[in-house]
Amino acid sequence: MGGGGRGGRSRTQRKHFRQSRDNVWKRSKSDPNANSSAPSNDPNDPNPNPNPTWTPFATENASFDAYYKGQCIVETTEWDQFVSVLRTPLPATFRINSSSQFSDDIRSQLENDFVHSLRDEVAEGVESETEAIRPLPWYPGNFAWHSNFSRMQLRKNQTLERFHEFLKLENEIGNITRQEAVSMVPPLFLDVHPDHFVLDMCAAPGSKTFQLLEIIHQSTKVGSLPAGVVIANDLDVQRCNLLIHQTKRMCTANLIVTNHEAQNFPGCRLNRNHEVMEPDQHKGQLLFDRVLCDVPCSGDGTLRKAPDLWRKWNTGMGHGLHPLQVIIAMRGLSLLKVGGRMVYSTCSMNPIENEAVVAEVLRRCGGSVKLVDVSSEVPKLIRRPGLKTWKVYDKGTWLASYKDVPKYRRSIALASMFPSGSSFHESVDTDCNVEMGYDVTDGVGENSEDGVQEMVNSVVPESAEVSDFPLEHCMRIVPHDQNTGAFFIAVLQKVSPLPAIPEKTKKRISKPCAEPLNTLEGERLLQVDSLESAQAVLETVPEENVNGHEPPAIDVEVSPVTCEEKNSKETQEAHNVENMTKVPGKRKLQIQGKWRGVDPVVFFKSEAIVNNIKDFYGIDEHFPFDGHLVTRNEDASHVKRIYYVSKSVKDVLELNYLVGQQLKITSVGLKMFERQSARQGSSAPCSFRISSEGLPLILPHITKQILRASPVDFKHLLENKDVKFEDFADAEFGKKAASLMPGCCVLILGKGNEVGTEPIQVDDSTIAIGCWKGRSRLNVMVTAMDCQELLERLVIRLGSENGSSVHVVKSSIDGEGELNGKIDGDAIAVTEG
Repeated sequence: MGGGGRGGRSRTQRKHFRQSRDNVWKRSKSDPNANSSAPSNDPNDPNPNPNPTWTPFATENASFDAYYKGQCIVETTEWDQFVSVLRTPLPATFRINSSSQFSDDIRSQLENDFVHSLRDEVAEGVESETEAIRPLPWYPGNFAWHSNFSRMQLRKNQTLERFHEFLKLENEIGNITRQEAVSMVPPLFLDVHPDHFVLDMCAAPGSKTFQLLEIIHQSTKVGSLPAGVVIANDLDVQRCNLLIHQTKRMCTANLIVTNHEAQNFPGCRLNRNHEVMEPDQHKGQLLFDRVLCDVPCSGDGTLRKAPDLWRKWNTGMGHGLHPLQVIIAMRGLSLLKVGGRMVYSTCSMNPIENEAVVAEVLRRCGGSVKLVDVSSEVPKLIRRPGLKTWKVYDKGTWLASYKDVPKYRRSIALASMFPSGSSFHESVDTDCNVEMGYDVTDGVGENSEDGVQEMVNSVVPESAEVSDFPLEHCMRIVPHDQNTGAFFIAVLQKVSPLPAIPEKTKKRISKPCAEPLNTLEGERLLQVDSLESAQAVLETVPEENVNGHEPPAIDVEVSPVTCEEKNSKETQEAHNVENMTKVPGKRKLQIQGKWRGVDPVVFFKSEAIVNNIKDFYGIDEHFPFDGHLVTRNEDASHVKRIYYVSKSVKDVLELNYLVGQQLKITSVGLKMFERQSARQGSSAPCSFRISSEGLPLILPHITKQILRASPVDFKHLLENKDVKFEDFADAEFGKKAASLMPGCCVLILGKGNEVGTEPIQVDDSTIAIGCWKGRSRLNVMVTAMDCQELLERLVIRLGSENGSSVHVVKSSIDGEGELNGKIDGDAIAVTEG
């Protein structure tokens, strides 16, 4: 549920997706070296005669080699294999939405169709013993698949066109998600249950969030919702758009998308003396059963899909991000319930961002947090143990211990970066604030020949400190083990409340500017003003080089003037949130609690409208309405969309109201009803139609305005988009359709060639679509892509003699990808979005 209407600058455009970390094996037009050409020697290259403006990135960096050889992240004997794989494009991987209605159909299509057809079609260029596509052996249920083709090959190779079109269609519908294989791993180790409250701290662009939602919904019965909730957070408003776009394909009422700095995520604490909550109680404080802490990182584990990182990589990137990663991880643990599990992960190979962060977190938490040995979980995933020893490289020197750091560099090479961290207190003032106010750009970006030579010639100390923590329980995934990217994962469990840390006295500031103090369990995290250093290094690294997350803004104690400027900036950014309405002329500034420029989240309580909807569709009393409907407009008479939320989301929203709306919510709920504003729609007995997203949930509870059609008529309607009553193959069905009340109705695919007279029963296999009943015809109210996909499913399910493909009458699709219904006399124009 977005923040308002569809107009203005708010809508996420394709250019925003191009900014994500994709397979970027060619230079951008803005690159000064883009005009130099290099012929391809690869016989499997999909484009043997490249455009003169195309040239591959250089995939070498002497500093990279020297640094990671010095850190011994792989054995010397396998180094050549390691870097050889790193220099090849990443194969495409994707995951089937296991909670989708068609998940079994899609898996069967892959196993019985594409596995064989691709092997036959693409025999040339693929080793005979290599499968073109195969399920990932470690992912449960054969729901994740690996392709031996890069995304560029899928786009360019004509023999792969049918498979590529299949991937595009199912991805857009939400039946599959294209996702890097190693990115699928962290949610598996979270051990999420359907009743869990889950926080994804740095969620954009949303593939892991989608995966978490799948797990929560997996065992849910038709017409019901799980008891859990996923809160997906991201700092950047524009990346929240990508997150919303990704997750709305899930059609879930159990998701809240928020826009906060991860290290300052609100705890929504109602009672400051409240420490431990009962398992089913969420009223006093917002705590989570599971936390996914996939932090911003230098991202050198993604070199295979972002080869531009080879020339940008330097040793300073990890140093600058280390303090930010520590406080984000600490914030995640403070929001975790006792007994809960948090996964800390990065797509970096740097121990300063990985094991050093985990060791520092364990050090700060005392015995209240333990590192979990998960070696027996996901058994077919090849992983390596975490490092127990590493060094710190600073200014041309390898440092084995913090005592080796010159005093003038101790604000840069922090004690927490070393395995022992034994000198930690030397760098802490009496108020427990780490002195990190340094300029980490000093030494960042050293790509000159002198800098590289200095790194290569530096002497690696023979001995280094060894951590006392069981860091071997951490997991390292390296590219050449299973042909993937690189990744780091650590599973932490909270066994008792975190130790109390004294608070630093904060400057007094005016109340309108004050952020809520999130001091859960009496804990005070590092002061955010120490993050200036982290911000400096993040600004030197482009967005795509920090694990897909924007650099964090600094939220420090400020004067009223600065706070006003901050609010002004928030107001400006808020107009970029998805679905913010932009009306010509002046528009009243929307306010969500203290968040200016953000549409409010309001419980919808108009009994007249709700009763009208209930009566028109015959919705039974078993479907809960009270407290589950929300809108983004305080004026009930002008509400355009009504969203449905689960009980868990309802509880979170109520708590958020009680604590003064600390959560800045950009999206919440499942779009259930939408006002039909056209002339014909406004004259219908009920002006609200059921959205295609909400239809599966409410379908079992509808007793009116619902019909069952034969496969022939159902297909006929999908192909033609609107059909006159007398043109249906089943005349009796046409009469029943004509007798419906004007307005929205629901059409269910029947079994066999006859409609039948028995009562309509809905189960997991039921296929239904929304339609609009006019004076003389029915109009389909689903997108063109949905129509195409449903036709494909019909052909497969019904065993059509036409084979695995079907001719789809393509309708015009506007710039936002929505079906334009025809206007023909009494027919009504309908767009679904």
